[in-house]
Amino acid sequence: MKHRIVVLGAGYAGAFAAGSLARRLSPADTEITVVNAVPDFVERMRLHQLAAGQDLTPRKLADVFAGTGVRLRLARVTGVDPERRSVAVTGVTGEEGDGELSYDTLLYALGSSVARHGVPGVAEYAFDVTGRPSALRLRERLADLSGGGTVLVVGEGLTGIEAATEFAESRPDLSVALAARGELGAWLSPKARRHLRRAFDRLGITVHEHTGIEAVEPARAIAADGTSIPADVTVWSAGFAVHPIAAAGGLEVAESGQIVVDRTMRSVSHPDVYAAGDCAYAIGDNGRPLPMSCASAGFTNMQATAAIIARLTGSEVPAIGLKYYGNHISLGRRDAIFQMVDADVRSKSWYLGGRTAARLKSGVLNGAGWSIAHPTFGMPRRKHRLDPTPDRAGVRVAA
Repeated sequence: MKHRIVVLGAGYAGAFAAGSLARRLSPADTEITVVNAVPDFVERMRLHQLAAGQDLTPRKLADVFAGTGVRLRLARVTGVDPERRSVAVTGVTGEEGDGELSYDTLLYALGSSVARHGVPGVAEYAFDVTGRPSALRLRERLADLSGGGTVLVVGEGLTGIEAATEFAESRPDLSVALAARGELGAWLSPKARRHLRRAFDRLGITVHEHTGIEAVEPARAIAADGTSIPADVTVWSAGFAVHPIAAAGGLEVAESGQIVVDRTMRSVSHPDVYAAGDCAYAIGDNGRPLPMSCASAGFTNMQATAAIIARLTGSEVPAIGLKYYGNHISLGRRDAIFQMVDADVRSKSWYLGGRTAARLKSGVLNGAGWSIAHPTFGMPRRKHRLDPTPDRAGVRVAA
């Protein structure tokens, strides 16, 4: 019987991981299934562009995995039972209904969604750019503001900054503001922070610093001090949250709900389960949890797939570097910031900004898109056969 590998999620981590597994493992021994709720690959790092009215070329997952041997199951994951080694799914196309998928190895890469933090009115009135459907809803709402209007972006992280600058550049008729709990760009180096402020000034973005939002209403947001901030549209970008499926299934999770994994991305409670991307609580080389980011998705999925392949083939598990090198922040289409960080995740004094940084950021995004569109990087003639030894738990991990 073939070894069944099920990959949950076809985002940056899941799609790339499925391709890597298909590229290196023999189809004579393995069967790889990817479960995803939507038929297209979602370029999450570009969803603020989609919301701003720009068109993104869709990539059909069926085309992405065509000829690779990877089976695509379009369904929504509703539960995981690691004791029975099964996944419950609900069909989303009508072609495949509800059911269960059994696995021998599970790679959990369901990503994250918007964190509402229990703030009243966010679920009812706020928009976000953490998924394609929500970005399209925001796009439609912004299009309704054809005569101008006010847009408030809540959150001073990467998503908030990119969304605010994209909206302000694409729609100069709108009055765009950003609410930050602390100081805008406080985590950047002084020079990069000044660059960021100049960009906000150039684009006419109003910044409300040290302003926590305690409630969202249809036409305004209420700050912690009771101040009312007018907003025809409130865009919520105050962090990410993972789905509680892993915790509900009995996997050991951190307080954030992320699956607690060891250095090889293997669940510390269930050795047949691996996690990658935002849903993995992984400790980086600096001893701190990796942040939810596309960069972390890349490192964790490479480590997870390398570990799965090594354990199944009886070879040594390599140690992939788990470092966070820095942030690349789009400031519209013609400006950006590349900020490098040290081992303690403190910003280095050096940064790159302007059009050069924007071109570099575009190259990163295009490279990520190309990698997803070519998940196996060509199919090699020689693939690894599985080790017939049934117990692979003792395979040595490289230092």
